Amino acid sequence: MDPERLDHFMARANAAYYAQRNPFADFTTAPEISQVFGELLGAWAASVWAQMDRPDPVLLVEAGPGRGTLMADALRTVLRVAPDFASALRVHLIETSPRLRADQAVRLPAATWHDRLEDVPAGPAIVLANEFLDALPIRQLTRIAGAWAERYVAGGCLIALPVAWAADDAPEGAVLEIGEAAQEWVAGLAARLVREGGAALIVDYGYASPQHSDTLQALRGGRPVSPLVEAGTADLTAHVDFGALAATARAQGAAVWGPVTQGDFLRALGLQARIDRLASLHPARAADLVAGAERLAAPAQMGSLFKVLAVTGRLERPAGF
Repeated sequence: MDPERLDHFMARANAAYYAQRNPFADFTTAPEISQVFGELLGAWAASVWAQMDRPDPVLLVEAGPGRGTLMADALRTVLRVAPDFASALRVHLIETSPRLRADQAVRLPAATWHDRLEDVPAGPAIVLANEFLDALPIRQLTRIAGAWAERYVAGGCLIALPVAWAADDAPEGAVLEIGEAAQEWVAGLAARLVREGGAALIVDYGYASPQHSDTLQALRGGRPVSPLVEAGTADLTAHVDFGALAATARAQGAAVWGPVTQGDFLRALGLQARIDRLASLHPARAADLVAGAERLAAPAQMGSLFKVLAVTGRLERPAGF
């Protein structure tokens, strides 16, 4: 088989993986760690809806909704704190996996599903994307003898082939990751928000300033494995370049807020108060609730590695930023 460019290999592997396997046997996301994550994002969406002058109807969209846990927790909170928003919103989910769509339908029977953001109907929208962009394919370039070479996959190994790329001062052996798919998705999202109105919240692990390191990883059964062998049997991800995404959104005329760390964002939305309230209502769960919040927000756990970026059309600074 001819060498396959890394982003093409990653796209093919993840398409097979999500179509055939249960990803939650291999990793855990924030909504599965604590109900408070989805609840706070639901409260954030309600706040943004008010900033948007309360359009009715409004689309509440999630990209990569997993098992539907985040959206279900968000809707429960919206119904409690903003019933007018609950009446106005229409749930739309961007999901290509038939297996995951079936799981989501159990929790969100009134949702409408789409394969792509472009398929979501026109209109003002609030878009949530938690751990979605990290699974989109990346290219990798490496610095060899003062020039750039692009990485390809051949026989379960990486090889590097010369490529024309703008020179910079990267050191020998540096790896440059280019998330073209993520940037294209954010460009389309930002253009939509400018045109139709609304806001988006992107939550993922990644970095705010350029890096020169290899972040490609694979998980199977909760453990790291080689991302290059047995394509389609493990979840392949890479860290998200939030700086590039912010620049991409601004180029479409959108406003960008952040990135801020997930810990700071959740605390600003009232993480501690919500944990205290739930612990008082459910004393037997108090220790688990506190442990979940610690995992989400502590700098040594998910709190610093995960970043949060908001993209808005014509809105002032949203909550949490």
